[in-house]
Amino acid sequence: MSISMKDEILRRLLAANGEAVSGQELADTLNVSRTAIWKHMQGLQEEGYTFETVKKKGYILTGVPNSLSPMQIELFLNTERFGRTIHHFDVVDSTQTIAHKLAQEGAPDGTIVIGEEQTAGRGRMARPWESAHGTGIWMTIIVRPDVTPQQASSYTLVVAVAVSKAIKALYKNVEPAIKWPNDLLINGKKCTGILTEMQAEADCVQALLVGIGINANQVEADFSPEIADIATSLRLAAGEEINRAALVATILQYLEQYTEIFVKESFTSIKKEWEQASCTIGQRIEVTTIRERFEGVASGITDEGVLQLRQDDGTVRTIYSGDVRII
Repeated sequence: MSISMKDEILRRLLAANGEAVSGQELADTLNVSRTAIWKHMQGLQEEGYTFETVKKKGYILTGVPNSLSPMQIELFLNTERFGRTIHHFDVVDSTQTIAHKLAQEGAPDGTIVIGEEQTAGRGRMARPWESAHGTGIWMTIIVRPDVTPQQASSYTLVVAVAVSKAIKALYKNVEPAIKWPNDLLINGKKCTGILTEMQAEADCVQALLVGIGINANQVEADFSPEIADIATSLRLAAGEEINRAALVATILQYLEQYTEIFVKESFTSIKKEWEQASCTIGQRIEVTTIRERFEGVASGITDEGVLQLRQDDGTVRTIYSGDVRII
């Protein structure tokens, strides 16, 4: 990850752990003028960082914004590949669109595109996704697993397990439940949506574009009337402000780990964890596909992550895709 002068100054201030950092020393070691250092400090202040200036000693970092800048994410990152290249935007139309382009240009495995705000966020079936500024996590991860397109069809379920594990690791009192195929619910309300798209040839996956949208710090007033009854946020569930950078880094850690299991051992090794976290299995559900609508009991998933639905006459239907509503 290439690092700017401003980020390098920030890195040194963070590393000082509350001790003063001399402006003159920064200027000397970075080979720039004191004026240039001051201008970068002004830039950091505009981003929400706060400082105390101690005469003859230098700058002390006193406050850090809840941002998704590469530097903030890097503070918590514990991965080999995922998140080692970050494209961060203040406002973006859709991280998914940018990731498609970057993947075609050869972006490495684990590259992420992340925005503080999306103006054209979308979920499955091109539905709009509310992505207000600074409140959530709107990101796409470019993953290049050595699997066939057929195997890749269950990857969304792998992502759901990884995100669920990350949330539980950071917030012990929050219990996300996975709704097939791509949502995480908390107390029956949607908190996270996952959208996986593929760039592939007949027998080879070039890239999977994993879009993850998480309602992190919204309060009830942030949700529009249309979704207020069905949406929630991690902040509402955990009862505390969510450090979004820490959550992103933790998701990347679990996703890297589970992706390796998926590639080496297939989805069957993760299937049991998915079932344990699922709120779909054993429930009476209504399924809507492009052509029809029907209901029954979700009896399980196959080793490929395909939903099995037992209808009232005893027949079992195999559901490859569709909208699921728990009745």
